[in-house]
Amino acid sequence: MSTTTTAVPPSAPAPTSALNASRTLATAARVLRQLRHDPRSIALMILVPCVMLFLLRYVFDGSPRTFDSIGASLLGIFPLITMFLVTSIATLRERTSGTLERLLAMPLGKGDLIAGYALAFGTLAIIQSALATGLALWFLGLDVTGSPWLLLLVALLDALLGTALGLFVSAFAASEFQAVQFMPAVIFPQLLLCGLFTPRDNMHPVLEAISNVLPMSYAVDGMNEVLRHTDMTATFVRDALIVAGCALLVLGLGAATLRRRTA
Repeated sequence: MSTTTTAVPPSAPAPTSALNASRTLATAARVLRQLRHDPRSIALMILVPCVMLFLLRYVFDGSPRTFDSIGASLLGIFPLITMFLVTSIATLRERTSGTLERLLAMPLGKGDLIAGYALAFGTLAIIQSALATGLALWFLGLDVTGSPWLLLLVALLDALLGTALGLFVSAFAASEFQAVQFMPAVIFPQLLLCGLFTPRDNMHPVLEAISNVLPMSYAVDGMNEVLRHTDMTATFVRDALIVAGCALLVLGLGAATLRRRTA
C-alpha cells in the first residue's frame, strides 16, 4: 500500500503583534520618501495653517485683542484639521493602491505600520507647529502671557491628534471623497463645542457634557491656560495629558481597525 502526501503551499509569514523599532522606522522612512515626491501634500500640511493664521490676523486688523483671544486656540485647531485631512487621504491611498496589502503580507504588524505612519506624519507635524507658532508670536504679534514653548507643545499635540484621527477614520472610507466626508462628522462637532465661540459652561448642559469628552475642548483649554498664566498650571498639565492620551488611544484603535484593502 502506498501513501500519497499533498504538498501544502507555504503561507505568508504572520505579522508579529509586538512593536519593532526597526520595522517602525523603516515604515516611517518609506512614507517620508513618498511625501517628498508629493509637494502639494507637504504644502497643505506645512503652509496652510500659516496662511490661515496670517489671514485671520488681518481679518481682525482693527481689533488686535480679538486676534489675541482666539489666535492661540486656532493655532492648535488649524494643524489638527490639516493633519486629519492629509493623513486620512494618504493612508486610504496606500490601501486602495494595494501597497498596504503587500506590506501586511510581510512580517510587519499593524502596530508597526500605524506607528510608522504616526512617526512620519508626526515629524511633519513638528515642522508645521514650529512654523505656525513662530509666525503667530514673532510676526503676527500674538500676545500670550505664558511660555511660547508651552504654546508649541499644545500645537504639536493637536497636530498629532489630527494625525491619529486621520489614520483611524481612513479604515472606514472607501474613497478619498468619503475620507473628506468624515471631516464634518469628526472635526466640525468638536470645533463647535470646544469653547472657541462661547464658553463651554454657557452651553446647554447636554452639549457641555458632550464637550467634556471631546479632545479638542482640552486642546483649546490648554491654549487658553498659556494665554492667561505665566507659569505652567495644573490645569494645563491635565489638558496636555488628555490630548496626548486621546492621540495614543485613537492610534491604538487605528491599529485594531486597519484593513488590508478597501472593499
